[in-house]
Amino acid sequence: MNVSDETLADLMSNARVIASVGVVSNPLTTGYRVAEYQQSQGYKVIGVNHDKDMILGHPTVHSVTDIGEPVDIVNVLAHPSEIAQVADAAIQSGAKALWLEPGIENKEAEERAMQAGLTVVSNRSFEREHRRLLADKDF
Repeated sequence: MNVSDETLADLMSNARVIASVGVVSNPLTTGYRVAEYQQSQGYKVIGVNHDKDMILGHPTVHSVTDIGEPVDIVNVLAHPSEIAQVADAAIQSGAKALWLEPGIENKEAEERAMQAGLTVVSNRSFEREHRRLLADKDF
């Protein structure tokens, strides 16, 4: 979805908790590197993974709906076949945004999330956008 730089900067600068859906424990993967970058920038990153108990030194959960605190951004690195379910969980949990990394899309799920009031960011790298819009800026 087309989101302005101002909206992206506002979303990222006000977010505190990010659910990283599909992150794995392999540091060579894009998902791991994105989640690691998010942690390095002060975000609390909660891994959502069915196969691992710990990622980046923290316990994982099986679904966004299992997170016991408000989630600001649901950052999706999972297989595209899982997007509809993830979008529904993001809506159910009251997340503020659904962020789909490059190559991960499901137009119907994105539309459903938008209709539910979530900001939907698609085909953009969180790390790249954060570096471009917020790196070395005072907030």
